[in-house]
Amino acid sequence: MIMSRIEAPSSEDTATTGNLLDLLLSGLPAEAVLTDPDVTASYAHDMASFCPAGAPAVVVLPRTAEQVQHVMRTATALRVPVVPQGARTGLSGAANASDGCIVLSLTKMDRILEINPVDRVAVVEPGVINAALSRAVGEHGLYYPPDPSSWEMCTIGGNIGTASGGLCCVKYGVTAEYVLGLDVVLADGRLMSTGRRTAKGVAGYDLTRLFVGSEGSLGIVVRAVLGLRPKPPEQLVLAAEFASGAAACDAVCRIMEGGHVPSLLELMDRTTVKAVNDLAQMGLPESTEALLLAAFDTTDPAADLAAVGALCEAAGATQVVPADDAAESELLLQARRLSLTALEAVKGVTMIDDVCVPRSRLAEMLDGVDRIAEKYQLTIGVVAHAGDGNTHPTVCFDPGDPDESRRARESFDEIMALGLELGGTITGEHGVGVLKKEWLAREIGPVGMELQRAVKQAFDPLNILNPGKLF
Repeated sequence: MIMSRIEAPSSEDTATTGNLLDLLLSGLPAEAVLTDPDVTASYAHDMASFCPAGAPAVVVLPRTAEQVQHVMRTATALRVPVVPQGARTGLSGAANASDGCIVLSLTKMDRILEINPVDRVAVVEPGVINAALSRAVGEHGLYYPPDPSSWEMCTIGGNIGTASGGLCCVKYGVTAEYVLGLDVVLADGRLMSTGRRTAKGVAGYDLTRLFVGSEGSLGIVVRAVLGLRPKPPEQLVLAAEFASGAAACDAVCRIMEGGHVPSLLELMDRTTVKAVNDLAQMGLPESTEALLLAAFDTTDPAADLAAVGALCEAAGATQVVPADDAAESELLLQARRLSLTALEAVKGVTMIDDVCVPRSRLAEMLDGVDRIAEKYQLTIGVVAHAGDGNTHPTVCFDPGDPDESRRARESFDEIMALGLELGGTITGEHGVGVLKKEWLAREIGPVGMELQRAVKQAFDPLNILNPGKLF
């Protein structure tokens, strides 16, 4: 990690650590309050590079909404910043501590409170692991679609905070589309409920959607009502190899223009394919410039794969390999699942960008990243949720080399600038956090920033909720 520090906001009424601990312990069990510096240091940051982090005064692990309310009342009384955290799998520094803050880790609030097959909802606490929820609702013949690549580790609260996506978004959409209602503890400790558990509802402003993606800067989610879908059939996967990234992107455009609805449409560029080959000896042809993976979970996936395979061939695919069953499908997906691990092995550290562009400009994005990699003499691999236009250019660098680290950061900024130039956005699913604060201002402009700050002021007038993030 390459980090400096986030300093807590100054205040004339700054509390001593002793007063803070005394007040926290007046409403929390001793085991929920961690003060050992060696332990609290492990809660200082998420998985992002180049993001500053400070030293928390204390880490609190509540188990109930009432305990969260007590923490926020204490923080408000003493003007102490609070940094909410899930599993810290984020990639933007949104969960990074500030000096002297309370880190509020919600991982102990991990109960699935209800699964209702009639209403097709699940009610969960924020610390529930994404994969655990998916498996639990699957036992009822239901499906919770959002599936970030860290789904075996990440929490639902963290997914809500960063508006996470995943591999299946091309068909099923992102986290925001499945959050129906929330219980939220506000900065002053009040508990507010938003949204609904009904199929429809338009009463008042959509505060539920406002909290999704707010990165813990407006309130602390302590309960969520999530929409579910019927469990789809097992998907079948097709792999198509291309002699150029442009041809693969042309195939993506043909698939989407043709009205097909794949459950997955992923792209790996030649740098990523080579890294996977080097790591796992998967035997992918060295001539592969781009690998496209498409999947369907329809009632007749073989027919859908045949139609998409024909479109890939028309776009110039050199080889098209459809799977016959679920086992073969999983084998084809292994390369995609290994992508980030393989790119990390190139230099030991990666900086993962998250730029989303219109599908029609995906080829321009890939070409631009190639030019940036050449300009800065860096290895930059691209994996993409191609059906969404959501690219993940991954910069590989040696953190022990100051010049290479500088070039990595500069290349990262150029990639974001390229995304905006192509009509895209600086983040499709990872969030803003610390990493992209200055880029948020560039994307939404001064009027947008003014109104966003006004919303923050309305919910958190003392600026104690995750200060230093977003803006």
